[in-house]
Amino acid sequence: MTVSLLARHIPALAESSLADLAAEPPWALTAAAGDIVRRLLVRLGEDFAVADEVALHRSARVEPGAVLKGPVIVGPLCVIGHGATVRGGAWLEGACTIGPGAELKASFLFAGTALAHFNFVGESVIGRGVNLEAGAVIANHRNEWPGATVVFRHDGATIDTGCPKFGALVGDGARLGANAVVAPGAILAPGTVVPRLGLVDHGVPPDLR
Repeated sequence: MTVSLLARHIPALAESSLADLAAEPPWALTAAAGDIVRRLLVRLGEDFAVADEVALHRSARVEPGAVLKGPVIVGPLCVIGHGATVRGGAWLEGACTIGPGAELKASFLFAGTALAHFNFVGESVIGRGVNLEAGAVIANHRNEWPGATVVFRHDGATIDTGCPKFGALVGDGARLGANAVVAPGAILAPGTVVPRLGLVDHGVPPDLR
């Protein structure tokens, strides 16, 4: 099942610079985000300026006060807003927006995706044209189950990622309303709409595994 998860939720992955990772489960990408982005850094063309493992396309815009901690790749026409933080190994394909006060960690964003402002997205793979309204969060770690790996239910199966941190795989065109929360360990089908103040929680407690 995990072999086709990325391809089913983000068809454009097959034509992206992550194409060679299409057979991997999404949590394998996020767990190795730093190493993956470092490998991609050496393939970039002359349209990127690279310093301290941070690569910015010449058409990207980073506003004053934003913090980018490499390895990071910010693709063409991306905008990083004032006070935003991008860290932990992050890849923005193109025309992505990280709004003021938002934080992106160890994640991969495909083209046209927007974190509006005051969002947190950790250890996630986000498809094309996804939108997070203000305050929406994709959490990556469960305080209530200390020391446990992220385990969740999907399509009737229990999936143990083997990772202490994993947020979500979010399919193309999904929409998360303001102040919605996606708990650690989730797979959102393309076009999913999470209502404002909504909660998506597919986690499996340690005593039920």
